Amino acid sequence: MKVDNRNDTSQEWEIRCDLAAAYRLIAHFGMDDLISTHLSARLPGKEHRFLLNPYGMMFDEITASSLVVVDPNGYIREEEKETKINNAGFTIHSAVHMSRDDAKCVMHTHTLAGMAVAAQEQGLLPLNQKSMAFYGSIAFHDYEGVALNLEERERLVDDLGDNDAMVLKHHGLLTVGRTVAEAFLNMYQLEQSCRIQLAATQGRQKVTLLSASVAAHTAAQFKYHGYNESPRPWAALKRRLDRISPGYAT
Repeated sequence: MKVDNRNDTSQEWEIRCDLAAAYRLIAHFGMDDLISTHLSARLPGKEHRFLLNPYGMMFDEITASSLVVVDPNGYIREEEKETKINNAGFTIHSAVHMSRDDAKCVMHTHTLAGMAVAAQEQGLLPLNQKSMAFYGSIAFHDYEGVALNLEERERLVDDLGDNDAMVLKHHGLLTVGRTVAEAFLNMYQLEQSCRIQLAATQGRQKVTLLSASVAAHTAAQFKYHGYNESPRPWAALKRRLDRISPGYAT
């Protein structure tokens, strides 16, 4: 019997366009790091296949058709000069996609603010409304060197647990989402939280922390209202991208 996979094809193209849009937006908001870091999205089907950026392209060059399909069970790691994708990216993204069915999209960044907070002993502080959204639900993963050891995957997913945001100590930030939009909005909010923390603590100013009860209440409000699940911000972001960088959807 012939299998009709037109729906899967349509779904894949939609995912490709959203992920390419996310790459362009990460660059637009200054969260990229030359050709380093990576965003991925799970493809439809029972397999754990996902899309990843081709190694060597800047984020503002990424298009829907340029994204690489990665099979975590069949991927053969290659020398850096020959590899089609970032090997460290494979380690991180395959770990999450293979262990979290709800994590349809995974984003990892090396931003100045994110790496600075990742080096601070206190981690992410509940200094503002944005950071309080992560109160009690942000994970931390100890640095083990460049993520080329596949054995690190188990420790990474154990540390992530069921959280949607994680600080990779001395490294950067990671977020996940049930959609590309949700993962991006989680990352944007986490990045803004880190930037605010740097601004508030520079020059050794004394900062005021709210009570644990208020921080927990605010986090519960964010979760209840599902701020990063709303389609409105993503639709608005894509309208902006259609104006300033429309080539992403090719």
